[in-house]
Amino acid sequence: MKFIKYNTFLAGLLCTAFQVQAAPAGMADPLAYTPYFNQTQTGFDLHFNDQHYRLLETQVNGKVIRFRAYEKIVYVQHPLEPDYQTLNFYVPEAYFNGETINGFSAQTAPIFLPNAVGGYLPAKAATYDQKSMGDSGKPNAIVTALSKGYVVASVGARGRTLEQNGKYTGKAPAAIVDLKSAVRYLHFNDRNMAGDADKIISNGTSAGGALSALLGASGNHPDYAPYFKQLGAADASDRIFAVSAYCPITNLEHADMAYEWEFNGLNQFSRIDMSQLNAATFNDRSKPMPKIEGELSAEQIRISHQLKSAFPNYLNSLKLKDENGKPLTLNADGSGSFRDYLKNIVLQSAQRSYRQGEDLSGYTWLKLGKNGVTDLDWHGYIHSAKRMKSPPAFDGLDLSSGENNLFGSETVNNRHFTAYSLAHSTQKSTIAPPDIIKIMNAMNYVNNPDAAQHWRIRAGTADRDTSHAISAMLAVKLQMSGKRVDYQMPWNVPHSGDYDLEELFNWADSISK
Repeated sequence: MKFIKYNTFLAGLLCTAFQVQAAPAGMADPLAYTPYFNQTQTGFDLHFNDQHYRLLETQVNGKVIRFRAYEKIVYVQHPLEPDYQTLNFYVPEAYFNGETINGFSAQTAPIFLPNAVGGYLPAKAATYDQKSMGDSGKPNAIVTALSKGYVVASVGARGRTLEQNGKYTGKAPAAIVDLKSAVRYLHFNDRNMAGDADKIISNGTSAGGALSALLGASGNHPDYAPYFKQLGAADASDRIFAVSAYCPITNLEHADMAYEWEFNGLNQFSRIDMSQLNAATFNDRSKPMPKIEGELSAEQIRISHQLKSAFPNYLNSLKLKDENGKPLTLNADGSGSFRDYLKNIVLQSAQRSYRQGEDLSGYTWLKLGKNGVTDLDWHGYIHSAKRMKSPPAFDGLDLSSGENNLFGSETVNNRHFTAYSLAHSTQKSTIAPPDIIKIMNAMNYVNNPDAAQHWRIRAGTADRDTSHAISAMLAVKLQMSGKRVDYQMPWNVPHSGDYDLEELFNWADSISK
């Protein structure tokens, strides 16, 4: 039976019948749940089938949440990697009984769309019982969303290390094409699925945050059209309603210079050993991430100076203005109103923390007064911890970075993506095509007419994985284009996400109701 959204009375009757019919059939038994149930002889059927689900329950803050789990739905007709090109669709059981949750019904519930991408590595669709990052034991974003009445479409995507029959299958732009294809599946089946496909809210962290932002900015843009035909994506919209992006690793072609603008002069580093990182080690948080400690060489310091000096020209070319219309610019030495803008964002974060009762007296680079934080020493803030990456931070001269791997091709594993690193490369290499580099950067689509209207961007003050300028430039550009942007740097938060789920869903509620 179909779940016809736009006739509430009929939907209630159908869903009640479906519940009585399906529940005794043993769908709660995971062994009876057939993966890839939408596979046919000619590909995968893109029509949602409401007959295949498990009825599950979990607890969130002591409250029992019952929900239906439609899992391992392949969202394109001709997937290259069906283990990854899938989505898990979770719906509160209350909606099949005509009930409401948090003011939402089966027809009006927003669709929360998280991706689990990290490091631009391949990511399978996260499940309702997947442990939260850091193994904190707290409810993860999926079950938290369900407890607040959201329908959840957890999405998997190909990544840079996948290989099949001697060809690489997950290089750029595979991940964003997959996420957009999943959104098309949801729009294509909107009439027969719970939740409102016109209110899709994406969520991601790090590379996943960058993809969340790119998904929101690039809705329905024709640049991606050629890739959908190859996969057999649904002929539907890929526009989304809102974006949640934690510490987005985006704007990669300008990230090297932005990193050195912020961290130039800080020569001690502690970074993840990308050569030892793969999807298994990234997702296994029972073991520490492999790291390399050291100090920049004289050659790396020289490179840092060169990259830093190039950033002001790029920043000034964006013609940024704050919410009051004041230009945000940089001088040749790296100082200027844009740096002051970032300094003020950090100050606001410190002041919020102070008002919440945190003792900030140990931060010698903060100036405290009787009413809180009054100033900070930018140099002291930058030098209060080691940098994470050595220059160039992203486009490695020796092609060793994860981003070099991302911009490979079907037959070439690693490529450069900046003119600087290509010119100074220590390895024989080519540069990725300009159109591929373009369609991986959310900054290129902020003025897209079908870009998401609502944005929540977070990058912690203790994050050193990319420059804070990256998220700030994106936030300002979005504000200038008329978007509603909630941008903050949470105090002393490192490179991470989903640490403030209550605040996240308060924001989601505020834009959805």
